[in-house]
Amino acid sequence: MQLESLLAPLMISRCTGNANVEITGLQIDSRKIQPGNLFICLPGFTVDGHDFAAKAVAAGAVAVLAQRAIEVDVPVVYVPDIKRAMAILADRFYGQPTRNMKVIGVTGTNGKTTTTHLIQKVLEDAGHPTGIIGTIEMRIGDEVKEVKNTTPEAADLQQSFAWMLSKGAEYAAIEVSSHALDMGRVRGIRFKTAVFTNLTQDHLDYHGTMEKYRDAKGLLFSQLGNEYDNDRMKVAILNADDPASETYARITPAQVITYGIDAEANVRGTNIRITPNGTKVSVDTFAGSAEFSLQMIGNFNVYNVLAATAACLAEGIPLKQIKQSLEAVEGVRGRFERVDAGQDFTVIVDYAHTPDSLENVLKTVREFAEEDVYCIVGCGGDRDRTKRPLMARIAVGYADTAILTSDNPRSEDPDAILDDMIAGLQDTPQERYTTISDRREAIRYAINRAKTGDVIVIAGKGHETYQIVKDRVLHFDDKEEAVLAIKERKQ
Repeated sequence: MQLESLLAPLMISRCTGNANVEITGLQIDSRKIQPGNLFICLPGFTVDGHDFAAKAVAAGAVAVLAQRAIEVDVPVVYVPDIKRAMAILADRFYGQPTRNMKVIGVTGTNGKTTTTHLIQKVLEDAGHPTGIIGTIEMRIGDEVKEVKNTTPEAADLQQSFAWMLSKGAEYAAIEVSSHALDMGRVRGIRFKTAVFTNLTQDHLDYHGTMEKYRDAKGLLFSQLGNEYDNDRMKVAILNADDPASETYARITPAQVITYGIDAEANVRGTNIRITPNGTKVSVDTFAGSAEFSLQMIGNFNVYNVLAATAACLAEGIPLKQIKQSLEAVEGVRGRFERVDAGQDFTVIVDYAHTPDSLENVLKTVREFAEEDVYCIVGCGGDRDRTKRPLMARIAVGYADTAILTSDNPRSEDPDAILDDMIAGLQDTPQERYTTISDRREAIRYAINRAKTGDVIVIAGKGHETYQIVKDRVLHFDDKEEAVLAIKERKQ
């Protein structure tokens, strides 16, 4: 596409140089530039793309999008708001792909990954090819791509939608983070459905207050648009048991479908029975009722199932078919995932890294644990410090032994993070917890002490296969380490 044509939708822009150049792609990373690309000087928290414009041009960029003065020998397009302009240009360059597919966005503190995977499973089983974008991966069919953020930047997102469309996708189920909404990454996406899971404390290092965090997520529901399209009716799927849903129902013009357990809802789960092998729940909906026998465990997974059920009913999938698909799901990687290496005790790896998610996991474990519960948990560095004592109190409150350890300390001293966690345990007997800053040793500690019938919860990292220490990203996989420790114990 010619640069001049690409820029047509921008009302306020200034181009230095000849705009009659062919653009082959949009790129925000100077290391990934291909000949003919437009380089977008995206400002970031730690680096500024403007500082890499010359490097991008040297690598083959034929034009640059900027919002402050730079010196390069190719056309520079100056705009007042580079993120807004990027979203507009990406949507245009990639042919407005979300006009030709149905996008279901899922936002909330916990449950986004599981809910998107459940929605994808149901839609795929019903014969609708569905792409997925989120914390674990980006995928359509058997083709998988890595993702840097839960919700990528606008240029990468639109390219991804175009790729999925080329692979035959009818739907895309995507996780939409509060950061992405606040930073405008999802501008330009034609969402058909927005799903809200829950709102609990997280990311206050970025948002500052729970009200601002709530309002950031609310942008997804206001961005459903103000029009009613009979061929693509917009829907907001809201958790009736979460007070934030009242705000989201008020700010969206879309039709609302509620789900929940405690409150009256359009899709409601009752008579929940949790066992060590799964969960049974009666599901009553506006499209009928059914008994679900799930392989997944816990009330938090019932909420995820109800959210996915509501979203898929909105797409016209029969309840009987939804039930069949969801009953076949064993789980999602790193979400209440059992580690089986032939041991006579239970090991569970879970992504729980917020007070609410950790409490949910430990409550569920308490319902079936025959003996003692160990909880290995840490808190990330350079992130919300106020949740550190809360995480420690929850671990000690539900586990017989809490092992406080490292979880992506980043630039912080791991021992200083542990001190913040311990600050919440002033009245707790020392024998109820221990601190082991080396996460590998913390896992070994629990596994070497576990007896028949005990349960070990390794919380915080889930599917992640790394530890971030200072400026290094080191390979580390909780599941891998647990298996290794079990084998060492047997030897």
